[in-house]
Amino acid sequence: MESSKSPRRARKAGKAGKAVLVLEDGSFFIGRGFGAVGKVSGEVVFSTGMVGYPESLTDPSYYGQILTLTYPLIGNYGVPAYDPDEFGIPVSFESMGIKVTGLVIQELCTKPHHWASKRTLDEWLRSEGVPGIYGIDTRRLTKKLREKGVMLGILEVCVEGEEPNIDRLLEEVKRVEDPNKRDLVGEVTIKEPIYYDCGGKTRIVLVDCGVKAGIIRCLLKRQVDIVRVPYNLSAEEILEYKPNGVLISNGPGDPKRCVRTIEAVRVLAEENMPIMGICLGNQILSLAMGGDTYKLKYGHRSQNQPAYDLKTGRCYITIQNHGYAVRAESLEKTNLECWFINANDKTVEGVKFKSGPSFAVQWHPEASPGPYDTEFLFDEFLKRARRAA
Repeated sequence: MESSKSPRRARKAGKAGKAVLVLEDGSFFIGRGFGAVGKVSGEVVFSTGMVGYPESLTDPSYYGQILTLTYPLIGNYGVPAYDPDEFGIPVSFESMGIKVTGLVIQELCTKPHHWASKRTLDEWLRSEGVPGIYGIDTRRLTKKLREKGVMLGILEVCVEGEEPNIDRLLEEVKRVEDPNKRDLVGEVTIKEPIYYDCGGKTRIVLVDCGVKAGIIRCLLKRQVDIVRVPYNLSAEEILEYKPNGVLISNGPGDPKRCVRTIEAVRVLAEENMPIMGICLGNQILSLAMGGDTYKLKYGHRSQNQPAYDLKTGRCYITIQNHGYAVRAESLEKTNLECWFINANDKTVEGVKFKSGPSFAVQWHPEASPGPYDTEFLFDEFLKRARRAA
């Protein structure tokens, strides 16, 4: 599996000492550094997941972000090896390499215990040039981000014996670039197509906007041949692969920056091609059909988000990682209807065509690291793709 581009990092030699996280509102948190020594900037977000830090840190949807984990103890089951499966896909991770810009936790476990552990979280981050900070009040930080919304920030880990220059960082954070203004998807997508051949009778084109490995695994175990392509291919180029269906993956940043992907999806939908969107793919499908998206105050990043099916009345517990959402009222004049809503804040969690084979969901049905309630959506997509063949 081809590795995605790693975040922009500043790395220095030496053992980690003091560390500081500075936010654009002028607040700061002083703690201890781990991982790499250096300074990074990004959008500071939080996730309430209790497990799954190897999957979260390698999820390309976090590209450009400094991730705060609210669960107090992190690193207790260590980090497994980057062992690939027969298709070259990492078994225990969502991509090859850490994609978060920096990591913020309350307590760091330095003596993990797990049969698959090969190294500590500290060693893993240090080997990949990612700085981390621990020993801060992550509850206070999370409450701040919930009240004021996600903020830009700087995370600096100093060499042991040095002191962070907080006054300088407070001035510097005022000029931090918003990563959402960059083409983040263009930075994490593959550059050339990759083929996964199962010898199956169904071929799916997977548009890689920063795809999680779990999505690929869910398709392959259903004996589906996959052509994984860059996000900026035209509809004509996608159709040349003669797919039975097209899957638009998850990914980082503002969906409106995926102009070429949106246009390609619009044309594919007009051709009545079965399309499934996941996370960013849900937003792209909605934009392609004339809907609108907006940025959430602090997003949904956790493993316990309730998605309520408006058709059946069933509620599923889902894993989510997104900072943007589809504007519900914008769907009224489109061929899309709202399928799922979030039971907590009533935001759009899924859409489907009023007439046509396509649909999309805002969460991750591949579930890495869980829960596994909605993996059946892959079966529904493949059923529609085969029916349309």
